[in-house]
Amino acid sequence: MKQTIRKKMIAQRESLKVDQVKQKSTSIHHHLFQTEAWKKANHMMIYLDFRNEVQTFSLIELFLAQNKHIYIPVTNPSNHHLTVSELIEPSQDLQVAHFGLLEPKPEALRPSDPQILDLVIVPGVVFDREGYRIGFGAGYYDRFLPKLRQNAHLISLVYDFQLVPRVPREPHDIPVQRIITESEIINCKKTGSHS
Repeated sequence: MKQTIRKKMIAQRESLKVDQVKQKSTSIHHHLFQTEAWKKANHMMIYLDFRNEVQTFSLIELFLAQNKHIYIPVTNPSNHHLTVSELIEPSQDLQVAHFGLLEPKPEALRPSDPQILDLVIVPGVVFDREGYRIGFGAGYYDRFLPKLRQNAHLISLVYDFQLVPRVPREPHDIPVQRIITESEIINCKKTGSHS
């Protein structure tokens, strides 16, 4: 069931035109800027957008311009684990890696402790209003999120059409606390260990 929902939603996202992605992303960014989690964060982990995901590069540049710290996920396909690497010079530090994603060049890899993060922008494909998500199917974030400190803010940046009434969930799933779309900020039900 998850695979069917995932495939359908990815196809819908990939059908967006470039100007739609930019317009929707800009609206989502404006909502994000209103949150206390964004305003107070000093150490944020954020994905590098890919295949019509909500755009993140302008957020990264803005955060760095405020002398704050940006961290990006680095995937390890052999064990399906994520590591965290600090990103200092986006224009120089990145290269195309697994799945066509941008990741740090070996010389720009700066491993960091996930416990330092106070805000994590969690990617995904499908979401419900309680903060549960369907990711890309490899389980990277399922294994990563439990490593965060209890008070880390988990936020997902989502297009309105990615919301469904209920996502299938497992007992180990950790929901995000907020979902931000182009039309609203959703404060999710307080469940899970990062409430």
